[in-house]
Amino acid sequence: MFTKILLATDGSDHSVRSTHYATELAEKFGATIGVVYVVDGSTSKTDVLHHTDKFEVKKKRKEKIKKVEDVLQNTGIEYEIHILHGEPGPTIVSFANKNEFDCVVIGSRGLNEFQTFILGSVSHKVAKRVNCPVLIVK
Repeated sequence: MFTKILLATDGSDHSVRSTHYATELAEKFGATIGVVYVVDGSTSKTDVLHHTDKFEVKKKRKEKIKKVEDVLQNTGIEYEIHILHGEPGPTIVSFANKNEFDCVVIGSRGLNEFQTFILGSVSHKVAKRVNCPVLIVK
């Protein structure tokens, strides 16, 4: 049923929990997992202004998703990490649709404080616009 699962992450507790669901699906269906972390414009600007070394910026971004990668490394499931730039919702939708993923797994809330007031705006945008089933993990 699912051969390509997209796991959208931002390093939040919700996205770490969604990693466990994505791995369960991948194990059940023999699927691969594409992990996507989207760096928005303001984060990108802050990174550039506060870090002169691009390797330090890359390291900082990898640290954000380290917990997710640690879970995946312990499963034996084939996965690939993609760090993208743009507005998270539309970027995830575009990536999922363009690469023909069979399912998207995403946390219900992210690191953005505003999102605690509504169903995570990123997960809402993804669920509305992506061309495959979406599992929103709370």
